[in-house]
Amino acid sequence: MPEARPPFSLGGFDHIVLRSADPARLIRFYCDVLGCSIAHEQPKIGLTHLRVGTQLIDIVDAHGSLAKPGDEPLRQAARNLDHFCLTVQPFDEAAIRAHLARFGIAPEAAKDRYGAYGTGTSLYLSDPDGNGIELKGR
Repeated sequence: MPEARPPFSLGGFDHIVLRSADPARLIRFYCDVLGCSIAHEQPKIGLTHLRVGTQLIDIVDAHGSLAKPGDEPLRQAARNLDHFCLTVQPFDEAAIRAHLARFGIAPEAAKDRYGAYGTGTSLYLSDPDGNGIELKGR
């Protein structure tokens, strides 16, 4: 296969879109537990944009006008996302665990993993819809 170079360079993630049967629950999770904020809402189409640093997590109502064939029923077995990784600073495992425990969340054991900024300590948890989240120090 010939080497093909795209006519652009990647600068990172702009946003990720998560479909949810209960978007209000997911929005509360990302805002209350992880500290996101609502950047923009489009209620007519069931879309909420949450700010994560310079990127966004978009929450789409699986019952709304942006629903796609196959959204119903949303099943964990049918998900197409293993996990996504959010950088956190500082990475204080004890403080993170204590915070998550207040919400009844017990993440997996932290360990060093490789990512976009090299090797750093991270841990995994899941959102209410079963999407995997990795919290990683830089």
